[in-house]
Amino acid sequence: MGRVADTAGPEQVEDVSGADRARADGEWGGTPAAIGTSGATWHDLAVTSRPAAAQHLRDLARLRRVRDRIDREYAQPLDVEALARGAHMSAGHLSREFRLAYGESPYGYLMTRRIERAMALLRRGDLSVTEVCFAVGCSSLGSFSSRFSDLVGMPPSAYRRHEARATAGMPSCVAKQVTRPIRNREAPVTEPHLE
Repeated sequence: MGRVADTAGPEQVEDVSGADRARADGEWGGTPAAIGTSGATWHDLAVTSRPAAAQHLRDLARLRRVRDRIDREYAQPLDVEALARGAHMSAGHLSREFRLAYGESPYGYLMTRRIERAMALLRRGDLSVTEVCFAVGCSSLGSFSSRFSDLVGMPPSAYRRHEARATAGMPSCVAKQVTRPIRNREAPVTEPHLE
């Protein structure tokens, strides 16, 4: 392995050992000779990399708490601003970071959770679609039905008729797994049957 010469400047950095690479990457603070052509000094790497990583971990913990709150309180009136206030983040930052971490917006995750619960209630068959809509925290039957159709691929009333028969006699834990909605609008499009 090559070594960095004591007099090497930023443009003269050669192949370095693993320890020197770690320093250059900022893991140990780096040395001026091992910084490379980035233009940063060893002090810049030591100061910026650790706090940024710590902030990222704190953000992930906050996002996990937001997701857990959505899972717990899905039937309550929740909006992104209230979730952001609880996480001590701005609404925009929460939405961006949540989407990066979980692949969908906080609102999308909330609606998916509500639809999952609605599916379970509809499979039971003892509640009407309107009762299920309000039981899972939706305030508009139209938006609930539209979102349900987007995620599940059929309207809630058709799902209620179809799945009540399809999951009869099946343990609820198995029924929940096989009927879980597909996230991110990937539900298959069903063609109408004209007879």
